[in-house]
Amino acid sequence: MAGSVNKVILIGNLGSDPEVRYLEGGSTVARFNIATSESYTNKSGERVEQTEWHRIELWDRLAQIAEKYLRKGNSVYIEGRIRSENWTDKEGQQRTGITIRANSMTLLGGSNTGGSGENDQPSTAASRPTPQPTREAAPRASDPVPPAMASSADDDDLPF
Repeated sequence: MAGSVNKVILIGNLGSDPEVRYLEGGSTVARFNIATSESYTNKSGERVEQTEWHRIELWDRLAQIAEKYLRKGNSVYIEGRIRSENWTDKEGQQRTGITIRANSMTLLGGSNTGGSGENDQPSTAASRPTPQPTREAAPRASDPVPPAMASSADDDDLPF
């Protein structure tokens, strides 16, 4: 195999307002959890809903946008990559966790996004500076797939 891919796409709802910190070097980091849910019918014919929680981390400009516009309950579209973390908790126990470091975020639906109310709700949030920053438009209800998943002229570069 010539390379590898570490990409995550999530659409979910915030479990709480973002926790934002400003670091000494001038960077900003925002952390929050989002819930994704799926439902299915089990062998007994009962409807089961399963919810997964994902820890999201945003940096710099995305973190500042999250601080201004994201609130508990908001729906959000996140693209990023999985990162494993190891740390020692307050009791001295070694812990491991998974974080999604987002490089693109789009607020979805509704106007319950906070801010000053002066028409300041973005439909798009740009990623932090990278060689090729991404900008995503909010998907319309009629869109069959999120815009980032739609085919493009770049599909010819795929190795399969």
